[in-house]
Amino acid sequence: MILAFVIYVTLVNINNYLNATCAYTHLYLLVDPRTKPWPLVAKPYQGLIMLAIYLMFVLKWGPKWMKDRPPFNLDKILIVYNGLQVIGCFYLFVSAIYYAWGWDYRWVCEPVDYSNNEKALRVARFVYLYFLLKVIDLLDTVFFVLRKKFNQVSFLHVYHHTGMVMLIWGASTYFPGGHGTLVGVINSFVHVIMYSYYLLTVAVPSVKQSLWWKKYITQLQILQFFWCVVHMGITVFKPDCEYPRWVAAVFLPQNLFMLILFIDFYIKTYIRKPKPVAVNGKEHEN
Repeated sequence: MILAFVIYVTLVNINNYLNATCAYTHLYLLVDPRTKPWPLVAKPYQGLIMLAIYLMFVLKWGPKWMKDRPPFNLDKILIVYNGLQVIGCFYLFVSAIYYAWGWDYRWVCEPVDYSNNEKALRVARFVYLYFLLKVIDLLDTVFFVLRKKFNQVSFLHVYHHTGMVMLIWGASTYFPGGHGTLVGVINSFVHVIMYSYYLLTVAVPSVKQSLWWKKYITQLQILQFFWCVVHMGITVFKPDCEYPRWVAAVFLPQNLFMLILFIDFYIKTYIRKPKPVAVNGKEHEN
């Protein structure tokens, strides 16, 4: 009986391994040959290891290491970092419109062009650049940890950054172009505004008192996710659209979830503000 059980378990494990190997091989064969040689593309274990290290650092290793240490003063680093983010996002936004999409983009259905013509290759490079920017965005959380801003390492923040890297990795690997690229263009514009605000708050500390800046940036992010849901949802109701519908099946729930999270954050932060509580004759916020 024991021998039979061992043989059974072994066969099940072999079968699972073969199925996993076949699935991995199938996914690898679907990789766009144009982007396959590029760093971090095609081989998922590279990105997964990077994200695993990121999550372990920002959720466990980093806070534990900083527990008995004073927060780092990263103002100079943040000025350079946010400045480069503004430049990178602005370059991608302007270049993508001028050189790649222009007025040729079909808003209702834009298939992925897998050819090697100049425009298709340029679009693929822009998608890859967008992916690299999402990887660099992970430093946002690292800086929060090093500055002991642990309250900003929220579920919304970590989930958003991790999810974006995974989604855009898929775009760079399997469909670097097409309908979903407009989402990246819009997101790059939003990030120009967002990182400009972050740059100002570090370079000009008095800007931190202008809370209305942050409020409208959050509104812009909510509008962005709403537009993404609508834009990608169009492909679901167009059976003749040649853009992969499974992409929308993955993309829509993710962005709908992000939309809900951002709306919840906005309501808690700007609508249901903490009520002042009297303590020793003075008012304090909860």
